[in-house]
Amino acid sequence: MDMQNSTRLGASSHAAFTLIDLLVVVVLLALLVATILPALAKTSLSSKASQCLSNNRLLCAAWRTYADDSRDLILYASDNPGAPNDAALSRYAWVTDHLDYFGGNRGDWDINVGLATGQLWPYTGMSAAIYRCPSDPSFVVVDGLAKPRVRSFSMNLYLGGYDGTDGGWTFVSISKLFLKSTELTDPGPSKTFVFTDERPDFINWGNFFVDMVGYSPPNPAIYEFTADLPGMFHNVGGSFSFADGHAEIHHWTDPRTTPPYSPPASFGYMAVPGDPDVAWLQDKATRPK
Repeated sequence: MDMQNSTRLGASSHAAFTLIDLLVVVVLLALLVATILPALAKTSLSSKASQCLSNNRLLCAAWRTYADDSRDLILYASDNPGAPNDAALSRYAWVTDHLDYFGGNRGDWDINVGLATGQLWPYTGMSAAIYRCPSDPSFVVVDGLAKPRVRSFSMNLYLGGYDGTDGGWTFVSISKLFLKSTELTDPGPSKTFVFTDERPDFINWGNFFVDMVGYSPPNPAIYEFTADLPGMFHNVGGSFSFADGHAEIHHWTDPRTTPPYSPPASFGYMAVPGDPDVAWLQDKATRPK
């Protein structure tokens, strides 16, 4: 046998096999990448949701500690600009910023305007980071520079209201307004939400409106959203912390609750008859007087 020719034939055959094998590997890698990328995207979303939950839980822990230190008095969900006694009472609002998308509003991007002046601030360890959800894409342009807005979370309106009042809203006046943590007997601490990550195209003042119209007597045909819509960046869901200290992601089921994100938004009333998401929010917000 000609060993030299045999060696060459073997090498040629081995090279041909390697080329085919390489093509197979390329195809397998392409399939693997196509499989892994969606999983990585889901992991990223899950990580952001976990961080949002953690931030929400920390805010709620600060809120609970403040009440413990203040004879059960809770912070107001919002200040009440224009009211005669707002100057004296607004210092007891958890924040006093009024967010929008205009760079001239320092409250949008400067923590010293609405966060650091609030009574909750020292209880958070003066950590501005926990006031934001990592999925919040909103920013304002200031002197040509994009600056992230300072806050993603809003507080249940019925916890303290506007400087301890209903703010003149009829649908608020028909429901319980809680001013002390010891008053949270119905719905109860485990069913009363404190903070939620609000949609950045609707977030404004420190409170989150839950319109109680249609709750009592039960009439789902007249359900509506007023002024605010909940967050939806966590697999069509938002994070909620509750007065007992736990936090969870709640996923929305009705597409009317989650219209396309489109900043900046101007929002008044939106009728959503039969929307089960409204029923869930009402059940976790307050009760009739």
